[in-house]
Amino acid sequence: MTVSKELIGIVDDDQSIRRGLRRLFKLANYAAETFASAEDYLAREIFDGPTCLVVDVRMPGLNGLGLQETLRSRAGCEQIVFITGHSDVATCTQAMKKGAVDFLLKPFDGDELIEAVARALARAKECLHKRAERREARGRIDTLTPREFEVLRFVLIGMLNKQIAAELETAEKTVKVHRGRVMQKLGMTSVADLVRFSQSAGVTLPEVRHATKVQYTSRAADARLQSLDTLH
Repeated sequence: MTVSKELIGIVDDDQSIRRGLRRLFKLANYAAETFASAEDYLAREIFDGPTCLVVDVRMPGLNGLGLQETLRSRAGCEQIVFITGHSDVATCTQAMKKGAVDFLLKPFDGDELIEAVARALARAKECLHKRAERREARGRIDTLTPREFEVLRFVLIGMLNKQIAAELETAEKTVKVHRGRVMQKLGMTSVADLVRFSQSAGVTLPEVRHATKVQYTSRAADARLQSLDTLH
């Protein structure tokens, strides 16, 4: 049995809609699962691959927007394409602001839905990729000692070794040693790479007592970051 690497879920209380959409996706070489309610989908085991949900807005029980809000609270990577038989600008606006990929009015063109689903799956893949990168980055960050992590955070705001030493009330040469270990453990060769890596890991910046902090968060700062590598 072949296990699907993607999940398309059709969430609609109308059985004829579920059947019709499943046939449409089959013709487009997509496998789809159907759910008669939002609650049925939420009861399903969480799928760990790219997921697109085609969701009816108005359903008994938890409606489409309620399902969207529940998924947002779970912080998953599922992407939603809404379908509805009722033209409602306010509902459409709300759904799109909260991250829906598209909002289609029934009856809609099949090709339009297939295109929206393709975009949704691409967005879901990107979301999962970024999360995997963050997990990998966090794993490497976790290899640092508490003092090495402190030094890392001060490096991220552009502080010199002597400034970091003042903040930590230690010797400059000690900071230099910690800094070297940080670069070695994380596999970085420049401050610019270290900043980008730390951003992907979600490292927060520290408060500074004795020096003025300088944050480098744009591409325009890369040249400055690279120049800092030669100063430490």
